[in-house]
Amino acid sequence: MKEVSGDEHAGIVKISDEVVSVIAGIAAEEITGVMEFQSGVSNNISQIFNKGKKSSGKAVKVTLEEDRAIIEVAVSVEYGIKILDVVSQVQDNVKKTVEAMTGLGVDAVNVYVQNIYLPKTEDTEK
Repeated sequence: MKEVSGDEHAGIVKISDEVVSVIAGIAAEEITGVMEFQSGVSNNISQIFNKGKKSSGKAVKVTLEEDRAIIEVAVSVEYGIKILDVVSQVQDNVKKTVEAMTGLGVDAVNVYVQNIYLPKTEDTEK
């Protein structure tokens, strides 16, 4: 949890690593070619049945140390798009967005490509 304090503030502001995780996830999804996160539907269903329990299979993992963050993102990408380009864009967007919204410094954004999705083709032989 990130804690912000100082003379110009009226109190203490704490930013949870889960909040940073959500921001990073949304920033990664904004990139063309990123299909979904590894956690997907099955993780959402397990969260419904296990209310109050944290899932260890997250698609975004955040490690906070003082005012610095290391972010790990697992993504699936669309087939036919250059993976290195997509990964570079995800890293840049996540870093820029998290720093702008939270004031944290992002030391690293590690992106793990977990899956490749092929576009669905229509059956033309009907």
